[in-house]
Amino acid sequence: MLVHSRKGKWATWALFFVLFLPLFALPLFVILMASFAEHWSGAFPSGFTGEHYASATRGDSLEALTTSLVTAVTASLLALAVGSWAALAGASLKRGGKKFLDALFVLPVAVPSVVVGLAVLVAFSKPPMILNGTSSIVILAHTLLVTAFAYQSVSAAIVRLDPAYEQAAASLGARPSYVLWRVKLPLLLPSLNAAAGLCFALSMGELSATMMLYPPDWMPLPVQIYAATDRGSTFTGAAVATVLMAATLLVLLAVSRIRTRASYR
Repeated sequence: MLVHSRKGKWATWALFFVLFLPLFALPLFVILMASFAEHWSGAFPSGFTGEHYASATRGDSLEALTTSLVTAVTASLLALAVGSWAALAGASLKRGGKKFLDALFVLPVAVPSVVVGLAVLVAFSKPPMILNGTSSIVILAHTLLVTAFAYQSVSAAIVRLDPAYEQAAASLGARPSYVLWRVKLPLLLPSLNAAAGLCFALSMGELSATMMLYPPDWMPLPVQIYAATDRGSTFTGAAVATVLMAATLLVLLAVSRIRTRASYR
């Protein structure tokens, strides 16, 4: 901690709890309490039950969770592949080309995600490629929305790489492809894992573009949460939201462990 005095540390911790609890922890705690509530007419719920989780972990909810996981994993892998390839290619471009590439990949997140959803819907509802009404159009939209974060993460990591490793490998006669696969990519592995976790988390919570694109047989969990709360099933929606948070955190913890091990290699 940068504050060395005892009073300063206490003040810093007090400020942290004053800001952290109301802004971050309290809303999540309210959702958790609502997921167990039978009734809520006052400041606190008047009863607790686990029935909401029974409906949140079976039937349509379980299918929606599976849909979200498949969508997020597929979109994250595609975004990581495209973003990493573009970042590696962009590192060799001149300044003007690099700026253009940066702007191109940032564009989908510079506009509202509902605009991206509409653009994908219009672009892929007519020949030569019709994806409207399929799961592929949802995965495509999620990939477009999260690729920018993979690209930026890998680009920043490439800038921080020490060129001495590549120069040493090249001086020993290593081919460019060998340097890429055996030198550069292993050094980038912690950043690749971090980018994959970020892309996965963003895809799991994406709603705006998904609402415009999802077919009836491919409903991700955020859409089901919105539908549940829209028809008045707030407590069931809170339980489903808690399941969504738990599934996302478990995957992020697994990715974090992989990243930690990779950083010590």
